Amino acid sequence: MKIILLKDIKSMGKKGDVVNAADGYARNYLFPRKLAEEATNSNMHILTKKNDIERKKKTSEIEDAQKSANELKDKVIKIVCKAGENGKLFGAITNKDIAAVLNEQFNLDIDKKKIVTDTIKLLGTYEVEIKIYPEISTKIKVLVCEE
Repeated sequence: MKIILLKDIKSMGKKGDVVNAADGYARNYLFPRKLAEEATNSNMHILTKKNDIERKKKTSEIEDAQKSANELKDKVIKIVCKAGENGKLFGAITNKDIAAVLNEQFNLDIDKKKIVTDTIKLLGTYEVEIKIYPEISTKIKVLVCEE
């Protein structure tokens, strides 16, 4: 019997897959637990519509991410803070600080978890990678200077 999986099942496949299953297993285990449904023409039509909607949504997200990446590419942000002798900062510049400055200067709401850098503890210029979307990232320069 052909079925459409409604949830991930370890031995069969992922959500949305159309697979063959034994009739008894499907009727007595999968259908009552709402893990799968029979692959009728109407259910297959609904599945293809859902897949089309998901594909369109994903492509629009990728386009937005590429647009943001191009907007941020080779930008320089300036962070002013107090420093002691030899250019050592009082405290450190973290991902959270960089995200706040990006939001303030470029009006982009980027999550601090998407910014890849070590904590910055000295004055200078640093290159920071921002992962906007899986496989889409860009680099910006962070200029840390004294007041």
